[in-house]
Amino acid sequence: MCDPDLPLSRYRPVSRLRVAVHEIDRARVPAVDAHIHLGRWLTDDGDWMVKDVPALTGLMDELNLRGMVNLDGRWGRELAENLERYDAAHPGRFATFCHVDWSMAAEPGFGERLAGQLRRNVAEGAAGLKVWKDVGLRVRDDRGELLMLDDPRLDPLWAAVGEAGIPIALHTADPVAFFEPADERNERYELLAARPDWNFSGPGFPPFERLMEAMESMIARHPATTVIGVHAGCWPENLGFASRLLDTYPNFHIDIAARIAELGRQPRATRALMLRHPGRVLFGTDEIPPDREIYRTHFRFMETDDEAFAHSRDDPPLMGRWTISGLDLPLEVLERVYAGNALDLVPRLA
Repeated sequence: MCDPDLPLSRYRPVSRLRVAVHEIDRARVPAVDAHIHLGRWLTDDGDWMVKDVPALTGLMDELNLRGMVNLDGRWGRELAENLERYDAAHPGRFATFCHVDWSMAAEPGFGERLAGQLRRNVAEGAAGLKVWKDVGLRVRDDRGELLMLDDPRLDPLWAAVGEAGIPIALHTADPVAFFEPADERNERYELLAARPDWNFSGPGFPPFERLMEAMESMIARHPATTVIGVHAGCWPENLGFASRLLDTYPNFHIDIAARIAELGRQPRATRALMLRHPGRVLFGTDEIPPDREIYRTHFRFMETDDEAFAHSRDDPPLMGRWTISGLDLPLEVLERVYAGNALDLVPRLA
């Protein structure tokens, strides 16, 4: 007898599909995770995200990961400690990106000061710049207004990145559903219920489209600055947007980090984008901390044509109540996406 009042929170349907299953234990060709967090910035206790670095390099060898891009360098002493722990101690295996101190935006003339900090970070060993979603959502200028990526006052910073010859790993906005009311029609309702601080639909936040417009404007205005739009170009629900930017701006690249749930529910469009732009897509996971089984799910997504498999071990999967299908990428594309493109942009790993 069916229970018409069964709560959604208890609904756990079990698929009865019988489909191909290929377990991929290690990457077919050497890979670089171009989007990972290894520092202390995102930990609850201020300790390192990865406690045992030799154990991590052992896992990397097991999975055929030749390198990782650590996005947690920050600046000053924090940058120095990340560089010492990873880049210097394990040459060729890690490349650490810095941040800049956005609290400087509260004072006039912040663009030049941020550019100066970026130059110091690079001189100290930073391999790139990480820009997080707080620019556009939280960071405010000296007038108390939200600071957008295309604000002309930031031009000195973006120009300094180009002059330094390093890439920006740029995260702006978040899933489109985060900018919509958290109601019964929101496809990320369960995730937003767990993380209400990720709901940006209120009057204090700009529309999603304004953030995309600001990113494109910044990319267009700084053609000598290499930008990696992380999370599938920051708009994985609309691959036409990423494809257009890749067609239009030679300085633009994307990674797939933390978005196989989105990419895997549109595998034909995702595969077509990678075949069209094999030199502009980077492999990454954004997994915190690195996890063996999550990597194997990513390898299965990249290398097989398996259908309808889980993108997460969460129950229910907070990144979406759906399954994904594999891309079955040809070897020459795998070689570029898995490692070649990252090695071009972050030569320290080469």
